[in-house]
Amino acid sequence: MEYLTTYPKTISFFDGIKHKIDVDSKNGVEQLHIVVKKSFEELTKIFAAEGFTKVKLEHKQPGQIGSGLNLKLKKPWEIHIRMVDLKKGLIGIHAEVEVSRDYLQHLFSQRTPVVYEVEEILKKYQVDYSFWHDKVKKKVSVVMDNYKIKLASPGIPAFPWKPMLFVIVTVISMYGWKYFDTVW
Repeated sequence: MEYLTTYPKTISFFDGIKHKIDVDSKNGVEQLHIVVKKSFEELTKIFAAEGFTKVKLEHKQPGQIGSGLNLKLKKPWEIHIRMVDLKKGLIGIHAEVEVSRDYLQHLFSQRTPVVYEVEEILKKYQVDYSFWHDKVKKKVSVVMDNYKIKLASPGIPAFPWKPMLFVIVTVISMYGWKYFDTVW
C-alpha cells in the first residue's frame, strides 16, 4: 500500500523572501521543522494521547531529547517523531513517514519528512506552532504551494522480522541440540 501526503514546496519568510524547498534523488525532500513553545513532557503526553509510543531502537539525532515516538499508520507505514531542544524554551519537532520498524524493509526503504500530519495534531490540542527552515535559520510565514508525495510500497511484500527471528533461533537450537546430542 502506498502512502500519499503533501509537503510545502514554495514558502515565504517574514522578510518577504521566497524559497523553493529542494528535492533530490539522494536526500529526498529538504526538511522543515515544526517549532512549539511547550515542554518535552507536555508534547509527549499529547502524542501519547494520539496513540504514539516510545521508539525502543533508534539512531538518535544530534540534540535529540529523549526517545523518539512512533505511530502505526496503514500497513506497513508509521510516522516517526523526534524532538530537539532549540533553546529559549522552544522545541523542534522532526517528523517522517517510513516503513514500520516491525518489517525488515525498514532498513532500506523510502522515507519522507512530513509536517501536516503533526500540524493536525497540534491544532487539535490548540498548541501554537510555526514552521522553521533550519538551513536558512528563518521562520516560515506562508506556504504558497505543496508537493504531492507518494511513497511506494516496498517491492517485496513487507516481511515482519520478529517471527523470522523466532524461526532462526528455533532452527539453530534444533541443530545445536542435534550436534551436542551426537557429540556427547
